[in-house]
Amino acid sequence: MLNGAIRNIWPMLTIFLVVIISIRLMHIHNSSEHFVFYKEFFNIVFVIYALLLFELLTSTELNVNSGFNLIPFTEITRYKIGTHGFYMNVIGNILIFVPFGYFVSTYIKAKKVSHIFLVTLITSFTVEFVQYHIGRSFDVDDILLNVVGAIIGFLLYVGFKAIQKHLPGIFKSDLFYNLLCILLCLALLYYYLQILGINLF
Repeated sequence: MLNGAIRNIWPMLTIFLVVIISIRLMHIHNSSEHFVFYKEFFNIVFVIYALLLFELLTSTELNVNSGFNLIPFTEITRYKIGTHGFYMNVIGNILIFVPFGYFVSTYIKAKKVSHIFLVTLITSFTVEFVQYHIGRSFDVDDILLNVVGAIIGFLLYVGFKAIQKHLPGIFKSDLFYNLLCILLCLALLYYYLQILGINLF
């Protein structure tokens, strides 16, 4: 599913990333702003995630007739645990919003679960509203599952911050995070090129 989403939006994704990175680098140069690679990388990864999220939520598995479900747990309990439908519709709706919870928690420096809960509730409700009007269904269960996923992302953010406080100084430095993100950047670039069928070796 992820590979398919990337293939569908790779032209927009490539152009968008080149434009936004160029503008951002020029802004840093003209403003004499301090450049920290891992922070810039984090922002770009969020942009990529947001574009892929849009693609997955608006362009896949379109239904012939849209539906409307306002009764909690109706759709969740319809799938047997371990089935393909359960993994796609229950686990999938949770996992797809885990990065959202982490990214947003980092950006707003969330201190309470209510912060991420409200943002996710608004976002997920908007997604369901749009889906209903493009031929998919409005499902309150999807909202519940998205919120659960975002809360997991928030807990990961809180856990990472707690662990970070007890790490040695070298693991808190910009240099360490920059090197880590450079390696991750190279891995993601290789993965992206593989999806597009471009072999470097």
